[in-house]
Amino acid sequence: SVMLKTVGFDSLEDLARSIVPEEIRGGAKELAGLPDPASESEATRELRALADLNQVKRSMIGLGYYGTKTPAPILRNIICNPAWYTAYTPYQAEISQGRLEMLLNFQTMVSSITGLEIANCSLLDEGSAAAEAMNMAYGIGRQKRNKFFVADDCFDQTIACVQTRGESLGVEVVVGNSASLLNGDVQLDELCGALVQYPNTFGVAEGNLKAVADALHGANAQLVVATDILACTLLTPPGELGADMVVGSTQRLGVPMFYGGPHAAYMTCRDDLKRLMPGRIIGVSVDSQGNRALRMALQTREQFIRREKATSNICTAQALLANVAAAYGVYHGPKGLRRIAEGIHGTAQGVLRAAAVLGVSAEHSRNFFDTLTFAHDKADAIVQAALEEGINLRKFDSAGRFGVSVDETTDRADVEGLMRAIAKATGADAARVADAMATFDADNEQVIDTPRQSKFMQHPVFNRYHSETELLRYLSNLERRDITLRDSMIPLGSCTMKLNAAAELLPVTWPEFADMHPFCPEDQAKGYYGMIESLNKWLASLTGFAAVSTQPNSGATGEYAGLLCIKAYHESRGDTERDICLIPNSAHGTNPASAVMCGMKVVGVKNDAEGNVDVEDLQAKVKKHSKRLAALMITYPSTYGKYERGVDKVCDLIHEHGGQVYMDGANMNAQLGLCSPGAIGADVCHLNLHKTFAIPHGGGGPGVGSIGVAEHLAPFLPGHVIAPQGGEGSNVVPKRQGQVAAAPFGSAGVLPISWMYIRMMGNQGMLDTSRVAMLNANYIAKRLEKTYKILYRGENGQCAHEFILDLSYLKKHGLNETDVAKRLADYGFHSPTTSWPVHFSLMIEPTESESKEECDRLVEAFEAIHAEIQEVIDGKADQENNVLRNAPHTAEMIASDDWPFPYSRKKAAFPVPSIHNGNKFWPSVSRVDNVAGDRNLVCSCETVEELESKDI
Repeated sequence: SVMLKTVGFDSLEDLARSIVPEEIRGGAKELAGLPDPASESEATRELRALADLNQVKRSMIGLGYYGTKTPAPILRNIICNPAWYTAYTPYQAEISQGRLEMLLNFQTMVSSITGLEIANCSLLDEGSAAAEAMNMAYGIGRQKRNKFFVADDCFDQTIACVQTRGESLGVEVVVGNSASLLNGDVQLDELCGALVQYPNTFGVAEGNLKAVADALHGANAQLVVATDILACTLLTPPGELGADMVVGSTQRLGVPMFYGGPHAAYMTCRDDLKRLMPGRIIGVSVDSQGNRALRMALQTREQFIRREKATSNICTAQALLANVAAAYGVYHGPKGLRRIAEGIHGTAQGVLRAAAVLGVSAEHSRNFFDTLTFAHDKADAIVQAALEEGINLRKFDSAGRFGVSVDETTDRADVEGLMRAIAKATGADAARVADAMATFDADNEQVIDTPRQSKFMQHPVFNRYHSETELLRYLSNLERRDITLRDSMIPLGSCTMKLNAAAELLPVTWPEFADMHPFCPEDQAKGYYGMIESLNKWLASLTGFAAVSTQPNSGATGEYAGLLCIKAYHESRGDTERDICLIPNSAHGTNPASAVMCGMKVVGVKNDAEGNVDVEDLQAKVKKHSKRLAALMITYPSTYGKYERGVDKVCDLIHEHGGQVYMDGANMNAQLGLCSPGAIGADVCHLNLHKTFAIPHGGGGPGVGSIGVAEHLAPFLPGHVIAPQGGEGSNVVPKRQGQVAAAPFGSAGVLPISWMYIRMMGNQGMLDTSRVAMLNANYIAKRLEKTYKILYRGENGQCAHEFILDLSYLKKHGLNETDVAKRLADYGFHSPTTSWPVHFSLMIEPTESESKEECDRLVEAFEAIHAEIQEVIDGKADQENNVLRNAPHTAEMIASDDWPFPYSRKKAAFPVPSIHNGNKFWPSVSRVDNVAGDRNLVCSCETVEELESKDI
């Protein structure tokens, strides 16, 4: 009531009515499709019942997804720890050093294992990583060669992802036998690059990789290799065989299968290609005190700066899962990883020998790692008999073949069960199983012709923390360096850093969700299907759409998938000339980057002085491009944090000229139960389940970018080559084409979080979510308006769920918005969104999760900082040497005998009475030097010698 009184309203309903334009106001219909709220225990029981419908079998399917043993200290201290999973992407380096270090460990690990110099800190999955590599190869050739070769023995889901991307980019994807790259069947000088799998889908590590690399390089084309990260500890790594780029997944490094995701993919490349690499790269720099500090490097490559000229549209990746994989590497070290790989390889050798005793021979007996392909006229019967033993084998489309992949979890009992199945199906004497197992137990041989000779992971971090005690202390040391939701509000505009409730996250670790292979028989995953169907039904109701797909595994992938739906719709009607995508200049950078990825031409639309879409400019652009108009991309409420009037008329205008309306769902947290994209007039909208629907950000992933579509676009939702999909809802069409992620349901493993969130909140809770989010934002804005200029409020004087502080006036006083952002760390806060969508500004979004007390604490910090700014303006503080320019202040600075600053230590570290020893957050580094980091780029852990001698 105090907050409502502050903003001048008697009720949440009155506040919402003043903010949301009357012509689009609704909500009753959208909420009607949701259940009533449920308690934590009620919702958990319902989800438990769904989980029990899943049948967890021993998976020997392979195809890029494997059983793994997640070490308990990693499960407990990273996956289940809010200090890791509630973190945001580490843009504010000074308060993100812990996860930055673990991500640097990830880069060091994968670059070392794959044999190439540069790695990024994760991509979304192996299939989309391969598609990104094709895009990179296309760019290296300056888009002059529009053919890309893909070996037909790559994983099917990887080939499909590359084909989808190639079709949208205008790159012809040529699928064929890799031998054709050497025998003249393929014109190499027409290719921008080629993709091969090592080991391939049948399990064979082909020995001609070096020859393929030499042939492609002779034609100025690039070699991309998709590889198994563990296999490379035993095989000669692709980088040593001439690969230009290497992609893959780190799933088997301690990350459960999760029915397909989330998992951290990776890309490594030659050093000279680093500025074309997609995704984020962590680099080493120094802070203002000369200490080593980490940061995200080469950010000028990213979509939020380069927009339609970006190397990729990637925003959210898989940081949390990369941290898990890196911690797995730290815990086991190079010797441990090799030991695990040798155990897997030894099991595979034993399976080969044992099956041969029963008359079933593998197609290859050398140069394999973990996977064997068998040819036998009883193949189908063997697959069925194995199923009766509780084992899933890979069943090929072609008759007479089956596949076996073993992993870290495969034990002797599993192999014995497989042998019993083979004996039963082939009619072999059951007594022969004992003979087969005796052969399984025999000594292994060297069957790899090109074993790895080089060392890897030699940095001390991978050779120290091999006991649980040491790992626990290392992880705890890292987490203390970061501000997360564990510490305070993270008021990032357009990022919706809300509570990730423990009850929502616990089901993710249930074996019935965590240990499911994405290509297991559908009848084993009835619980997943039931959960996804009900979740998508709720999302469809909230958005006012006919159908929803959960396959996109990030918001940017959701944009890509939604635009592909629009493109396919136009093509189905013969409107192949429609390629213009109108995008307001205020849009998030992923919008233009995604449009370009879909082969569209971007035309910007101006914003007026009040932050609205300039209707006159829009009308002129629509008229000019009417015959070529494909879509308008619009964010609502706008990226300026306001409900614009006339958005329904804007949608009508686009439709009148044959275009479709894509609504960016970044700000959906202000629409729930109040209006909906479908009712407003949008044709498609992506939903950031990692924002609006409580999946944690994880420090930069995982994310889910589900898309909702109107009925006429439903037939064009993403399919899947192995498990045909088409989304859930009305007018959907299951199909094999249009795949945008490696797994049928993308990051299915985190969908229980959003299911629990909506189920517990229910219809009334969804409505209150948006109302309280808007109350918190308007309360903070009202309290700050006396000291800061607030931009772009709605016509009744309110913002929506976020607002922008104009700090442009600071420039003439020697300060800027970055100084305010860094100073907030001294007050224990993560900065709001800096310099976006308006230069020289901060955008604040408190979300509905924050209490009045926390909102007041943020206001207290901003008011105190304003007083510090005023001291500079009034000449009481030096323009250069002041508490803002020197922020943040570390404990080492405060404790130093040397204090060269004209203000007290107390003012630096304890600026307001509410900050004291009991709650003080200490940044681990001072202001990071971004320029030094990019000029002296180091993207892996330095060796001891380098640390001793380096002078950046």
